[in-house]
Amino acid sequence: MNPLTRGASGTGRKRRATRIVATVAAATALALGLAACGSGTGTAASGTVTAWGSTADSAVITPSIKEFNAANPSSQIKVNLFGTNDYKDKIRTAIGSPQAPTLVYTWGGGTMAQYVKAGLIKDITGDLDSSYTDKLVPSVAAGGVNGGKTYAVPMTATSPVVFYYNNDVLKKAGVEQPKTWDELLAAVPKIKAAGFAPIALGGGSKWPYLMWIEYLVDRIGGPQVFQNILDNKPNAWSDPAVIKANTMIQELVKAGGFASGFASVSADTNADLALMVTGKAAMLLQGAWAYSGISQIDPTFESSGKLGFGPFPAVTGGKGDPKNIAGNPSSYWAISSKASDAQTKTALDYLTNTVWNDNYTKSIIDAGNIPPVKGVGDQLKGDFAKGLNQMIADAPNFQQSWDLALSPAASAAFWTQLDLLFNGSENPQQFSDNMNKTIGK
Repeated sequence: MNPLTRGASGTGRKRRATRIVATVAAATALALGLAACGSGTGTAASGTVTAWGSTADSAVITPSIKEFNAANPSSQIKVNLFGTNDYKDKIRTAIGSPQAPTLVYTWGGGTMAQYVKAGLIKDITGDLDSSYTDKLVPSVAAGGVNGGKTYAVPMTATSPVVFYYNNDVLKKAGVEQPKTWDELLAAVPKIKAAGFAPIALGGGSKWPYLMWIEYLVDRIGGPQVFQNILDNKPNAWSDPAVIKANTMIQELVKAGGFASGFASVSADTNADLALMVTGKAAMLLQGAWAYSGISQIDPTFESSGKLGFGPFPAVTGGKGDPKNIAGNPSSYWAISSKASDAQTKTALDYLTNTVWNDNYTKSIIDAGNIPPVKGVGDQLKGDFAKGLNQMIADAPNFQQSWDLALSPAASAAFWTQLDLLFNGSENPQQFSDNMNKTIGK
């Protein structure tokens, strides 16, 4: 199961994106300066148009390329789908070689930035007309932009991280869904007094930790704080917003905000979700992809009115817009710089006329997911999907999961530092000092 997308082909795919992409990026980094021999499946040199993607997205990739090929008998695309680990291995040697696929599957962020820096993918800004770009949700499309230029376009569903609530537990504890951080802290002792854990957290999987820091930093300091980190500004990790966010996280831990033993709870097996759904915990901060697992745990959870959801709480006095969201905007298609003019023309034709046409969009919706396309609200089914779509549409900024956006070196260190922070083995200043060492690497 590929962890990078959620939908018909798997419920937990994106959950593990934040855990493995550092490895993806690190592997990619080794290949950026190489012109290694490919595996034989890339065909940039031969003139055949190929697309390399993930098997997890076969539900949208395979039929869309079949549709394109049927409509374009003289401009065929050969698709090669790989499991996540196989794809990582193959793309790291092929991306810089003559065997590079025409269409390159990417998660954006730090990996894509390295592709851009090394000149491995094409700037397609001038090839996308307004009839195409205007239909995409801007905050999601931004994931394919680097330095103001577009290098990739979204091709999968979009999944922000949201707060889930067990309304039954909240009612028994006598608290409302918290709209601010202060309200969240005030709810903790009341929920504990009622005999429940306030918040479920899958710390055993580590990647859920990042959801807390990325949201708090945004709410406190706004998007520019993390942008300064991405821009390699000296000591950017020591921004007061980062220090304050990590201080607030440790205060929540000390207050007993998270379920006992959170450091050993697995999010990869939905153990954190189960705590919330079965009524052992009141709240859970998780990706939209977790929704599909709810009915598997309790088929009546939503229909009985127990399901609640909403945005991350606002922080009083913070600079960040409370409508900002974070998570996994999408996966993306880029075009190899090794592609010929003819290959590029075919790839662009596919991207602009088949990806996000009516059939493609409908396939995403029918799978219960949210396409990053404007004006689809009326087609969505259920309050959760419609509410989530509105959150996405209203978001001034959609922050990509930090480990996806960071450089390989920073991403690798990030996991270690987060684990130490949540478990109280280091303080916020130590976290910042250690992360500052990764700037520029």
